[in-house]
Amino acid sequence: MNVKVVTMLKKIAKWTGIVSGSLILFIGLAYGGMRMSDGPVEFWPWFTISIGGPFRSGELAASPENWDFMKELEEMEIQTMNPNTSRTLWVPVVDGKLYIVSGYMSSAIGRLWKQWPSYMEEDNRILIRVDDKIYEQRLNRITEGPIAAAVMSEVVRKYAGGPDEVNPAAEAAITSGSVWLFEVVDS
Repeated sequence: MNVKVVTMLKKIAKWTGIVSGSLILFIGLAYGGMRMSDGPVEFWPWFTISIGGPFRSGELAASPENWDFMKELEEMEIQTMNPNTSRTLWVPVVDGKLYIVSGYMSSAIGRLWKQWPSYMEEDNRILIRVDDKIYEQRLNRITEGPIAAAVMSEVVRKYAGGPDEVNPAAEAAITSGSVWLFEVVDS
């Protein structure tokens, strides 16, 4: 091989290593900073990173009898207890009950990106923070039934502009396991 080519390849390899190392360091520092924040990290109003540290602010409040006050709220923050991390989630409310959905659960990217649902199998306690109020709750997983279709239809209505009616076929995402559905219950 030509000496110039070898020298050029060495320079490319050196700068590739420097850039890659810098990127890994930046991602590590950003991840560490997010885990130490008070709840999920929001960079811009329309771009919320889905992980953050435990809640450090907010006032503990009694669990509401009815969650309809959150029906038109776009997002809420939850914190799992083990591990002690928080994230921002969508807010489907059906018949005064609050539900949480987690999609992409049957894909490799979903299992890597959304690990919190599997934590619920061991410890289903969560905290919900809305308007500086913290509610101690639990999540019960639902794998079938008519409420699954109602909740998924509400998600489609609210976040994708779907019709304001229950689509019985919407339950398929839950029964197939591609979406995990949880009912929020008092702890």
